[in-house]
Order: sequence, then C-alpha cells, then structure tokens
Amino acid sequence: QVRLVESGGDSVETGGSLRLSCTRSEGRYRNICMAWFRQAPGKEREGVARVLIGSLNPYYADSVKGRFTISQDNANNILYLQMNDLKPEDTATYYCAARPSVYCESKQITMSWYEYWGQGTQVTVSS
Repeated sequence: QVRLVESGGDSVETGGSLRLSCTRSEGRYRNICMAWFRQAPGKEREGVARVLIGSLNPYYADSVKGRFTISQDNANNILYLQMNDLKPEDTATYYCAARPSVYCESKQITMSWYEYWGQGTQVTVSS
C-alpha cells in the first residue's frame, strides 16, 4: 500500500507561482512511476506531468510544457510540481498518483495506469 499526501495548493493571481508537494508514505519500491493530474469543475481529470522515480526523463502535457517542472527528493520520498506563469485555466484540484513499475506508460499520461492516488490540493488562479 502506498499513501500519497499532497500539499501546497493556494490562491494566486495570474502570472504567479506555486510549488506542490506529494509525500509518499514509504520508499520500499525502487521503481515507481508517479504523476500529477488535475481536475477542474465539470471537466475530466487531466494528466499534466509524470516521471519514473530516479530517472531524468519527465513527460509534460502540452498545456503545461515550459511552465511546470516536476522534480524529486528521493531521500524524503517527495515529488514536487513547480508551477510558474499560472493562468486562470490552471485552476483545478491537483492530484498525485503512483504505480510501482519499472517504466511509466508510453506517451499520454493515463489515469487508468495509476494504482494509488492522493486526496488532492486546490489551486485557484485569479485574473
């Protein structure tokens, strides 16, 4: 069982920045694929970034490429999402997800790939 806890959500103005954190309950798995998703009211959950823990090859959705950066603190089992140049359309609940695996899904970040989910943290961007 993997427990994920997100934090760092807040309300900011357009152009602002936030850093989200996802703390994983344990570091037993040497190979684990982790991702950030978001869901705005009335919309489907969207994958925005993912990385295979320990690798240097993150993947970003086109909607956030160049503005969001995923990073890892493996000593403390924390996954970060640095979000810069925020826009009102980034407003959503952001979720962390994980799947023990030696690889991540190919190309598009897919909800069904992930086994464990956090409860989410709210990000609101005002214009």
